[in-house]
Amino acid sequence: MLARPSNAPLVIGLGNAARGDDAAGLVAARRLGGVEHEGDPLALLDVWEGADSAPRSSTSTHAVGLAEAIELARTLGRVPARLVVYGIEGERFEAGTALTPAVSAAVEAVADAVREAP
Repeated sequence: MLARPSNAPLVIGLGNAARGDDAAGLVAARRLGGVEHEGDPLALLDVWEGADSAPRSSTSTHAVGLAEAIELARTLGRVPARLVVYGIEGERFEAGTALTPAVSAAVEAVADAVREAP
C-alpha cells in the first residue's frame, strides 16, 4: 500500500514512457509524487483500492482503456467514492521521442490544477 497522508489524493499517471506524448500522465504523476502506471488499466482496480480520491491523467493504447476500467470498477463496487480524471491530448507518439512543448505545458497545468483542487 502507498504511504501518503490520509487527506492527500492518490495521483496515478497513465502512459508509456517510451512513446513521446504518451508519457504525459507519467510525468505529471512524477511531479506530484504520485504513482506512475504503464500497465494494463484494469490493474488500476488494485492500485486505487481504498483511495478516497484518485485524480488520473491520460488514456490508454491498450485494448481496455481507462473508461472501461472505471466502468468495470463501478460494476464491481471497486471505484473510489470520488474519482477525478484529468486528460492531456498528445500530438506525437513515436518511440523514443520526448514530450512536445504543448504537452509539457499541459502537464504543468494539470499538476497545478491537482495541487489547487480541494
